[in-house]
Amino acid sequence: MRLQFILSEIGLGLRRNLSMTISVILVTFVSLTFVGAAALLQTQIGKMKDDWYDKVEVSVFLCPQNSTAPTCASGEVTDDQKADIQAALASPEVKPYVEKVYTETKEQAYDAFQKQFKDQFWASAATVDDMNSSYRIKLTDPEKYSVVSEVISGRAGVEEVKDQQRLFDRLFSVLNNATLLAGGLAAVMLLAAVLLITTTIRLSALSRKRETGIMRLVGASTVFIQLPFMLEGAIAATIGALLAVGGLWVGVTYLVDDWLGESAGWIPYVSTADVLTIAPALIAVAILLAGISSLVTLSRYTKV
Repeated sequence: MRLQFILSEIGLGLRRNLSMTISVILVTFVSLTFVGAAALLQTQIGKMKDDWYDKVEVSVFLCPQNSTAPTCASGEVTDDQKADIQAALASPEVKPYVEKVYTETKEQAYDAFQKQFKDQFWASAATVDDMNSSYRIKLTDPEKYSVVSEVISGRAGVEEVKDQQRLFDRLFSVLNNATLLAGGLAAVMLLAAVLLITTTIRLSALSRKRETGIMRLVGASTVFIQLPFMLEGAIAATIGALLAVGGLWVGVTYLVDDWLGESAGWIPYVSTADVLTIAPALIAVAILLAGISSLVTLSRYTKV
């Protein structure tokens, strides 16, 4: 009988404040969609870092002809200068951080250049002598780039030292800023959801003030009186959370898997499994917010 009464009270409250209930569902849906998007974006960044950082290389570009770099004042890199650079890479302070060193000749660099820019009209004007020979160094720990750079940079015959990780870090910085933006919007929308839940519960309690007063007179406990109101907010918020999970699942399926996966399949993307991983957290956040909002509202703004 108690369960039947509670269910009837929940249904009554949801019907009486239908427009507010729909508003709570929609705001919760939008806010948790932003929360989920921020979480998926961080997961995406983690996947890209795990995949790309393992492939990061330090490129040591050697002096070509007619270079204006101060370290190339003597002209194109000589065999003695190459030997000095190789000795530096094999030195005790650098060797522990170097996994493997690949050598690329000017001819190989030219072939790679022509293959990459074969559709550009200006590529045909380049010659082998315009290319840099180089060493590509795979590090045991990409974070230790500075150790190699400090030893190699400035040596005679070295025109420039580049670390691919710096290029990736710029991309990750943009993605992290996008995450912060999504998180900020999510925080604003969650605040709006909390305020709507609070208002909805308050209106529901006030509309049933007479019934709750009678229940108090006949000895009903505070928990028994407040439970229907709390469940109303929790149900509305949970529906919103489920819609957010569904929206994220659809977005990942059609936008990421189907579209991005086909156009740039070399990037490790988030999947629907990642959406299902964060789904319980989104539902828990919705229920927690609804529960806290209901408790604060019932204890401060209504007398039940």
